[in-house]
Amino acid sequence: MSRSGQTTTVKQALRDLAALVARLGVGGIFFANGWAKLEDGLKVTGAKFLEQGAPAPGAWATVTMLAELIGGALLIAGLAVAMTGLILFAEALAVFVVAPPLNPISMNELILLGAASLLLAVVGAGRVSVDHMVVIRRRESAAADEFAADTEADRVIASLREPPGPPASLPSPAASPPGDPVQGDSAPDDSAADASPPDEPVSPTEDTAPHPRARASAGEPKRNEDPAPAPGDTLVAGRKKPAPRSRRPSSGG
Repeated sequence: MSRSGQTTTVKQALRDLAALVARLGVGGIFFANGWAKLEDGLKVTGAKFLEQGAPAPGAWATVTMLAELIGGALLIAGLAVAMTGLILFAEALAVFVVAPPLNPISMNELILLGAASLLLAVVGAGRVSVDHMVVIRRRESAAADEFAADTEADRVIASLREPPGPPASLPSPAASPPGDPVQGDSAPDDSAADASPPDEPVSPTEDTAPHPRARASAGEPKRNEDPAPAPGDTLVAGRKKPAPRSRRPSSGG
């Protein structure tokens, strides 16, 4: 650790120690004064305030006793020091304005207690206090929530970056076993079975358009098959040109 870091640590430790001593001193005096009022009883305390000219001495005794007891205990523990210091300062100021303080606190002590309460409300309770432990727990809880949120965000981002799985490939027709129809194809057409074998000669004048043909039996001529062209015939666009008609000779000149 560097020298500047050590100096900062020492100053922070002295500040925490001073805040602890101030809390114990100021809170202890307030608590002791409130405890004395509680031991005397509200009636005796109210009578003492009445002798000093305080308005509503019974209510005044109750408010001051509760403020000093509860406020002094909170200062000693270091809990809600900012709010407690302001309340005790207001109580000391009210006592100073309305009526002189009761023994064993003098007017000078009341002023010092009020000033110290205001200072603690501004400066804080220090690290040796319940307030500091509560702040630490809140920070740890916030850090844990932030860490959980970051982890969840990283998980979502990682899931988005993962490539999708390969699509299921359909079986190819070549992979199908022979004799089994491929899924999604229709039943085998009967015209394929009726087609002529590839080694059978085809007439040049035959219509080459694909169409189903009935299988011819042995020894029978094939259907839709034209006879072989005679010599001198001409093929026009795949068809035989008809022979030209001869004129009949006129009879009797």
